[in-house]
Amino acid sequence: MQEQPQREAAPPARHYRVHGTLVAARPLEPALYLVATPIGNLGDITLRALETLAGADVLACEDTRVTRVLLDRYGIATRPYAYHEHNADEVGPKLVAALDEGRSVALVSDAGTPLVSDPGYRLGQLALAAGHKVVPIPGASAPLAALVGSGLPNDAFLFAGFLPTRDKARRDRLGELSMVPATLVFFESPHRIGATLAAAADVLGADRPAAVCRELTKTFEEFRRGSLAGLAAHYEENPQVKGEIVLVVGPPAEPPPPPAADVDALLSALMRDMPAGKAATEAARQTGMPRRELYQRLLELKAGDGD
Repeated sequence: MQEQPQREAAPPARHYRVHGTLVAARPLEPALYLVATPIGNLGDITLRALETLAGADVLACEDTRVTRVLLDRYGIATRPYAYHEHNADEVGPKLVAALDEGRSVALVSDAGTPLVSDPGYRLGQLALAAGHKVVPIPGASAPLAALVGSGLPNDAFLFAGFLPTRDKARRDRLGELSMVPATLVFFESPHRIGATLAAAADVLGADRPAAVCRELTKTFEEFRRGSLAGLAAHYEENPQVKGEIVLVVGPPAEPPPPPAADVDALLSALMRDMPAGKAATEAARQTGMPRRELYQRLLELKAGDGD
């Protein structure tokens, strides 16, 4: 009898594919897993994220069509369920119920890290309130990619999400942030970027450095750097903009130190009402100058008064 060819072994029920190799996903402990997904380039997924997506008992996502593209790319058969701002009140409790039953739940957004400007924040709150473990699976992040590619200071930064759409509210919000001593990072839509840059130039200062970061990690990725006024002028002349945008604005310039005579007058007034150390601290708060330098000057003024 002719020997029959052996059938290939059936793939494991939960698996993912990396460079053509099928990898079995390990079981996950019951928890809510917040999984970062690529913001454009599907190659930016992490191995840990793939294993989590393949191994989770339940996979929730913003748009099943978007997530299906990622899952198909890596051979993950898990069926995703929609969880977004329009059904969060209905689906959120069901996902928590799955956690109550001892199942693992993975949550992804369409791109980037869940909970950053999306309804995943509410699910995280529900899970924690119910006493469940929440596990972040880090990865791609549009704000961080824009920040490090902008060329602007990144030792301190503030992610401020989307600005208001109405001009007055937008300018008011920019005014609140104008003196924050950090680089500012915003999400913005392509049809509002010109108006936002014009408002930012007026409120934050025309010469303040900024970068418009568009289509990050995608084929037509672009970093356009310059002053707020210069960038506003560019988008006024070129209003047809496409793609997702992150706007990064550099920190405010440090004010020049006050004249020495003004500092001496301030120190003299303060030390009449408080001890030297406290007077130096208050002067540092008001002038932005180093406390040690002000304390030394205060001692010199006191010594001069004693002559």
